[in-house]
Amino acid sequence: MKDKVVIITGGSSGIGKALAARFGQKGSRILITGRKKEELDATVTELANQGVQILGVQADVALRADNGRMVDEAIKNFGKIDVLINNAGISMRALFKDVDLEVINKVMDINFFGAVYATHSCLPHLIKSQGSIVGISSIAGYRGLPGRTGYSSSKFALNGFLEALRTELIHTGVHVLTACPGFTASNIRKRSLLKDGTAQGNSPREEGGMMTAEECAKHIYNATVRRRKTLVLTRQGKLTVFLNKWAPGVMDRFVYNTMAKEENSPFQ
Repeated sequence: MKDKVVIITGGSSGIGKALAARFGQKGSRILITGRKKEELDATVTELANQGVQILGVQADVALRADNGRMVDEAIKNFGKIDVLINNAGISMRALFKDVDLEVINKVMDINFFGAVYATHSCLPHLIKSQGSIVGISSIAGYRGLPGRTGYSSSKFALNGFLEALRTELIHTGVHVLTACPGFTASNIRKRSLLKDGTAQGNSPREEGGMMTAEECAKHIYNATVRRRKTLVLTRQGKLTVFLNKWAPGVMDRFVYNTMAKEENSPFQ
């Protein structure tokens, strides 16, 4: 990945920031986007001080024009695009019967349409470079999670989009990776939207034993280098995908009971 130009959406924190650090330490030139300028600037400064060649672009992936501007900045500053990592994402936590549907719209706009817009904007350049498209999906894209209907729907949609795109691009030399982390320690649960659209504020899960964002980034980096098609992370994640295929009824009850044990669960 030395001298490759890598765009990472939602790169200000969590897995996105860890990916920027990982690719940057391997010699890639990095462009990250984020909606919050202060957080974006802080990440750019931190990684630049670590020797990473990095550019920050304030942008919202849910806006088509912002994705076009992101590409323009990458070409203006680096001259090409080799890797697009669709990382920007948001979660939600509410029962479907209670949720304001605008919450689900927002989750879909960021998690699914954001990836669609970014990929469409970058694709001509990725075809030229025979580069990589990486989608940061989730185990929730294989197994629907109760209380997170909007999030699971967005990740199922993302998985289908990436699989169809991978097949469509089979003769172009463009590599498409669907990366599905399991539970990873990041700020996504703190920013998760409640039924009225307000941020949750605190994680309802114990994050101390989860895979770190840095470890997750290491696996995604290696899968990109090896041009793998899919990546499912953590033992729990792999087991969930397997059992959901062969014992869906059992998994319905297991997943329900597991999610119901979360702090301040909407099932209670």
